[in-house]
Amino acid sequence: MRFSKSLPILLLVIMFAHACTPSVHIYKRSQMLMGTVVEITVVAQDEERAEEAMTAAFKEIRRLEEIMSTYIPSSDISRVNAAAWLSPVKVHKDLILVVKKALEFAHLSGGAFNIALGPAIDLWNVTESDRIPSDQELEAIRPLIDLKNILVDDTADTIFLKERGMRINLGGIGKGFAADYAYNVLLRHGIRSGIIAVAGDLRVFGKRPDGSTWNIGIKHPRKKEGIMAQVHLSDMAISTSGDYERFFMKNGIRYHHVLSPDTLHPSRGNQSVSVIAKDSTTADAISTAIFAMEPEKGFKLLESLPEVEGIIMGDDGHIGLSSGLKGHPKVAIEIIH
Repeated sequence: MRFSKSLPILLLVIMFAHACTPSVHIYKRSQMLMGTVVEITVVAQDEERAEEAMTAAFKEIRRLEEIMSTYIPSSDISRVNAAAWLSPVKVHKDLILVVKKALEFAHLSGGAFNIALGPAIDLWNVTESDRIPSDQELEAIRPLIDLKNILVDDTADTIFLKERGMRINLGGIGKGFAADYAYNVLLRHGIRSGIIAVAGDLRVFGKRPDGSTWNIGIKHPRKKEGIMAQVHLSDMAISTSGDYERFFMKNGIRYHHVLSPDTLHPSRGNQSVSVIAKDSTTADAISTAIFAMEPEKGFKLLESLPEVEGIIMGDDGHIGLSSGLKGHPKVAIEIIH
């Protein structure tokens, strides 16, 4: 995963009152991990138990960062990328698992989700410059984004990139994957209610001390400090992909960081895509895939997936909701825009 070095604005804003019952309280901590703000909120009986659980969850996310970050030269994924074309690399089983999941989501989305876009992401480099790569440059790297050239051997625990210059990047799935792992850590420490927020990827579980569901605000992509919708949910994950956090403007055109594997240009048609699923890995990957697709195809994919729902704002500002959100037992939506 190429985690951003900059401090991004959270795509999702957690909104809750600090009301509590006599027996439990809400505790919250944040750290800079994976190039972003990671915020963990838990409901616990005492501060000592809450601190112990949150410390363990942060430690788990840091462990995964050291495996999956392309900004860390010694990470497993950096070693895989450095050995492209040369040899398979033995890696941690967690990297094997997340790469295999990424390839499953690639198949599910017809290739819209693609972790081999590393060379194209590097060419655009939207967080560092406003240079637009030429068509010739982009076409020259097209052979490097073929997912068939990623060979995963889960018996030997190795990953091999067949073409020289290939680079995989877990930016569209890694944060959700980390949120799920942190959630499991909190459960092992006896925490039954809280939120893990890794930038725009949130794993929400249990309820607030007063018995109400958690309230998540989805940022409006064009209104500073504005909220597009409020989502009330429990025991679900939500992930937002948008064109408003990492981008540059040139000649009136917005060039953002989510690339279309078909065009190798920033995807067009959507301003914001929020996906709700049972786990953060799925929500993260599917929100990325849908954002990278043409709007009609993306919405069709969303409607075809069981137990996956979504909220999409198109380029025209229209907000569409998946049909399964109506009467959903664990999710309620309030559109603000």
